[in-house]
Amino acid sequence: MNNGEMSVIALIAEASLLVQLVMLILLLASVASWAVMIRKHRMLGDAEEAASRFEQAFWAGGDLSELYRDLTEQPEGMEGMEAIFEAGFAEFAEGRRRPGQSATDAVESARRSMRIVHMREIDRLEGNLAFLATVGSTSPYIGLFGTVWGIMNSFRALGAVQQATLSMVAPGIAEALIATAMGLAAAIPAVIGYNRFADKVERLETRFDTFVEEFCSILERNAHAE
Repeated sequence: MNNGEMSVIALIAEASLLVQLVMLILLLASVASWAVMIRKHRMLGDAEEAASRFEQAFWAGGDLSELYRDLTEQPEGMEGMEAIFEAGFAEFAEGRRRPGQSATDAVESARRSMRIVHMREIDRLEGNLAFLATVGSTSPYIGLFGTVWGIMNSFRALGAVQQATLSMVAPGIAEALIATAMGLAAAIPAVIGYNRFADKVERLETRFDTFVEEFCSILERNAHAE
């Protein structure tokens, strides 16, 4: 196995400058995509846990004013569903204090505030997903470019000799196939990660949408009851 590894390293070291550049680009893209996926896995996992905790506290039947005070007094900043609730509750309370504003207007104002925070949160959760999509869609073509260039060099070397042998073209073809393999190695995890994280973001977006509508219904009932 050690000889095989050394032969691969030797092929990369002896590859043409352009093919080496292609391999370096693919290596950097792969490392960057893995870094994004690790960070995104943690971010979305924390967002799902935070949403579940908040929903449990919200639907526990306690006083929403106390829940609002608890959230605003916590040292760390609010994100996700907590931030949406804070924006809606604060705007609704402010709207009810404005003279001449109806309950319906206060609820709609709260809805708009929550929608703004909702879109901001989704934009935060979607950050760098486009990078994963780009790596997944372009890496095979970048690797294919290195493959084509390596094979072209091999055939160019054949044209300069009288008698062609397999040993003359094997290194060029091998380095070309390495570029192809590196392109696939960068693309496949990025595509899987993108699909997985995009699905999680979509599920969180649905939960946020549902919460906004449910909270607006509660605010409307409370406003008319007052």
